Amino acid sequence: MNKPILYIKSSCPWCQDALSFFKSHSVNLEIKDVLMNASDMSDMQEASGQNLTPTFVYEECVIADFSVEEFKTAIKDFPEVMTKIGLSLNQ
Repeated sequence: MNKPILYIKSSCPWCQDALSFFKSHSVNLEIKDVLMNASDMSDMQEASGQNLTPTFVYEECVIADFSVEEFKTAIKDFPEVMTKIGLSLNQ
């Protein structure tokens, strides 16, 4: 099973919040800093249609430019993804 990708910009405070959120929920991610790799920026833009971070991509689930609260709301539309990545928001 592939890991979800979290596209970040290292200086982005929302990205740091997202990283802390995923770590606290033991979600195993592939982290890609789009400022460090132009190819990662292109991949993120292709997946999400934009260039803002953080952007979460897993299978057909793409959640772009989010705060943690916005992510928690959006991911509820993808219960199968929550199960696959082991994310429970009841913690």
